[in-house]
Amino acid sequence: MIIQTRNIQKSFGNLQVLKGIDFDVESGEVVSIVGKSGAGKTTFLQIMGTLMNADEGELKILDTDIRSLKEKELAKFRNEHIGFVFQFHQLLPEFTALENVCIPAMLQGKSLKQSETHAKELLDFLNLSERMTHKPSELSGGEQQRVAVARAIMNNPAVVFADEPSGNLDSHNKNELHQLILRLRDTFNQTFVIVTHDDNLASISDRVIRMEDGKITENEQK
Repeated sequence: MIIQTRNIQKSFGNLQVLKGIDFDVESGEVVSIVGKSGAGKTTFLQIMGTLMNADEGELKILDTDIRSLKEKELAKFRNEHIGFVFQFHQLLPEFTALENVCIPAMLQGKSLKQSETHAKELLDFLNLSERMTHKPSELSGGEQQRVAVARAIMNNPAVVFADEPSGNLDSHNKNELHQLILRLRDTFNQTFVIVTHDDNLASISDRVIRMEDGKITENEQK
């Protein structure tokens, strides 16, 4: 089991956003979390991604109790085992595609040569070998998102959390990204947990979780 959550609760002031969520994710699964705006999807994703703390409940990733980790231990765990892909890419504009992808490995203490070798392999796998010296402003939206995916999987994470990864892409690039996610699952057994409003992405996922009013109301295995 990659992820286990039990009774996850979260409030902001008097508003209870998450109302006791139990959720498991197996290795190699592509799981989509769907639901209307305000259902609590992104809050739940951020808690699973260790970017936000729950008020109550238990979160385990790779059997590690996340709430037991101190700040530096958590940062190290996040860098080693978790990848992120966001709607607006979040690439550093002053760095090339190659440099952006290298950053997680450099933070892990790997050498520049080792980091660049692996980053080039990933960019080549994502059909970006001709674009690796370009900065984000010189890349299309689809190319930027593929660079973001390469950065997310740079350290071979146990799971990649993606928040509306295709939400800022046109139809062609959306389809390319969706197929890429499946290719990464099939090639590397990569696990994805994705918050999305995109019906096509949800339809090709292994499992679809529907959230309403801070709770999981459906858990549909494909």
